[in-house]
Parts: sequence; structure tokens; C-alpha cells
Amino acid sequence: MIKKVPLTELKNRMNCFRKQMDASSPQWETAVIFSKINIYYFTGTMQDGMLIIPKNGEATLWVRRSYERALDESLFPNIEPMKSFRDAAGDASKLPDAVYLETEVVPLALYQRFQKYFPFKNVKSVDSQIAAVRAVKSEYELSLTRESGRIHQHVLEDLVPEMLREGMSEADLSIDIYSALIEKGHHGVSRFGMFDTEMILGNVCFGESSIYPCYFNGPGGKRGLCPAVPLLGSRDRKLRKGDLVFVDVGCGVDGYHTDKTTTYMFGSPLPQYAMDLHNKCVDIQNEAAAMLKPGIAPSEIYTTIMNGLDKEFLQNFMGFGNRKVKFLGHAVGLLIDETPVIAAGFDEPLKEGMVFALEPKRGIENIGMVGIENTFIVTAKGGECITGDNPGLIPVY
Repeated sequence: MIKKVPLTELKNRMNCFRKQMDASSPQWETAVIFSKINIYYFTGTMQDGMLIIPKNGEATLWVRRSYERALDESLFPNIEPMKSFRDAAGDASKLPDAVYLETEVVPLALYQRFQKYFPFKNVKSVDSQIAAVRAVKSEYELSLTRESGRIHQHVLEDLVPEMLREGMSEADLSIDIYSALIEKGHHGVSRFGMFDTEMILGNVCFGESSIYPCYFNGPGGKRGLCPAVPLLGSRDRKLRKGDLVFVDVGCGVDGYHTDKTTTYMFGSPLPQYAMDLHNKCVDIQNEAAAMLKPGIAPSEIYTTIMNGLDKEFLQNFMGFGNRKVKFLGHAVGLLIDETPVIAAGFDEPLKEGMVFALEPKRGIENIGMVGIENTFIVTAKGGECITGDNPGLIPVY
């Protein structure tokens, strides 16, 4: 049975978007949405097509493939078929001189094909407006996020310790984790928005693999299956007694994600100094979580935390060597890497109902990446953790 996004939810999202556009760009007349994620957000179906949103009048979802599936999945009231932009241009109203597009995701060739049939002079960005609307989750969205968090906690905290066995590869563990997540209700993909980024599960690493150089903009690293597919885990790196096991993976339910990192000590404890660095990361997470309240800017949280850390700790904090990232956390939703980010420059105050993953981590030479990550909902009392409270470094002896 298809679980459809309620019509009231879709209408509220469209109303919020129009209010955001009216406030930020009063002169706007038309926005056109192409990305499947944003089409899903506004219509409840993820199809190849475009959503035309006029300032006044009904929005129309034009679907190239599959129109039948769109009708089956979506309660959106105005869905039309098209074989090409030519079909839509025949019925759609003429566009104004300036059109708002997703400039972060629309490739030049698609833009040129669209403009051929819908002539207009200027392009303006609608990315920040959509991001602002998507950042504040409804109760419907939060219910899905909480369910993802429940699955995430159970698999990483309860099931993964039972999966670890000497001689297994990182790839073996990746398969076991993925299978368990799917069995418990995970929607099957860790979806990211950063340009041209593929992700199946996340980082599953043993020891020093977790600080290996990685193209992905995160504090941890991984070798992956091969240079052409630097994903999942290595077939060659086998689990040994004394290894740190670093698992940083996504989970999701009906499109909505949580992000979580859990660490394990396999066969024997880590050196005490490594455990101390890990515990410091847990303290940082808890301090930042307490500040996840409406009215506080993400940049304020970032500055407060970073100014309280000493130079020695900062040396390999949020990365290893010269591969450090300049954030402490990020918003989560239909994408794992949403905005705002807990970083400098994000000065708009938080709002209740935003969702963030906090991920303080510290690289250690010859050991790997210690630290933690959990997903929190912004509330008046501070961040509500929905992915569990285990501090990590779970012993598996």
C-alpha cells in the first residue's frame, strides 16, 4: 500500500514557500523546480519533470515519466503529462522575464533546453528560499525522522556489536549493517545534495582506514571498494583484535534521514589517551546539543565551542592533518547534508522543529577517528536526541 504525503501537508509546504518568496523576493512571479527531491517535497512524488509555481494561481507538476505513477502516488491536485518541454509550453502560461530556478542543481544543458521553449531573460536563484522552508520540519516530517532515529539507534547500538567478528572485512560489515537497516525499515539510500556525490550507506572503517584521505567533505575518511567506487568499505582491510571500529552511516524512513556515528573497541580497549579524546568529543556534542534552541544562531554555537578548545586538541579535530572540515554539524532532512550548518557564516537564528546532526570527531594517528554523531530536534529546552544516547566506544571483547 502506498503511503501518500497528506494533501494538507503539501498545501502547507506550498503556502510556506510562497510566504518565504514574498518576504525575500517580493518581485518574484514564477519559480520552476526540476530536482526530484524538491519535486517530491512539494508534490509527494519523485518523477522526471518540472513543477511550475506562479506567484498567483495553481502550481502545475508536468511529468515526463511516469505520469501514471505520479497519479498513483501523489495527492497533488494539478498533474499533467508531457513528452517534452514543447508539450508543456503549449498549455502553460508565458513566463516572466525573470525566473527563479535551482541554480545549485540545474545543469546548463537542461537550462538551455527549457529556455528554448520557455523564453525568459534572467535567472535568479530559489535555492536559499527552498532550503529555508525545508529546514523547519512539520510534525508529519518529524514523525518520520523519529522513526528513522529509532531504527538507527537499534541497529548501531544493539545489533552491530553482534556482527563484529575477527577476520571480517569492512565490506562484509557494510553488507551486514545495510541488510539490518533495510530489514528494520530503512528506505535504502543515504541521500546527499553536495555536487555529484554518490552514497550508499556511509563510512564503515577499521582503525586507520577512518582517517584515510577521502573526497567527501566530512571529518572521517575511508578507502572504499576501489578508486572508482570509494564507497562502503574495503574488501582487503580485515578486522583485528585491538581495532577501533568506526561506523558513520545514514538511515531514513519515507525520505527523511537521520545521521549517526558509533564507535566500537574490538578485542581489547584502546589506549587511555584515545578514550579520553573520544570522551572529550562526547562532551562537545552534549554542550552543542544543549544550545540547539530557537533564537540561537548556528554560527554562535560553532564559535562558542571552538573558542573553548585548546590548540593541541584542535590539531586533528574535525579531521586529520590538513583534511579538517570547518563545521560541527549540519541540518538533516530529505538530504543528509542540508542547511543551515553549525559553522561560521550561518547567522540566521534557529527555529523550533529544525533537525541537526552534531558530529564532533578527533583523528588519532595509527588508531583512527574517535568521536560521535547523533541527530537532534531543536526544541525550547535544547536538542532532543532521537538516535540514542550511547556514548560510543562500545566494547566488543
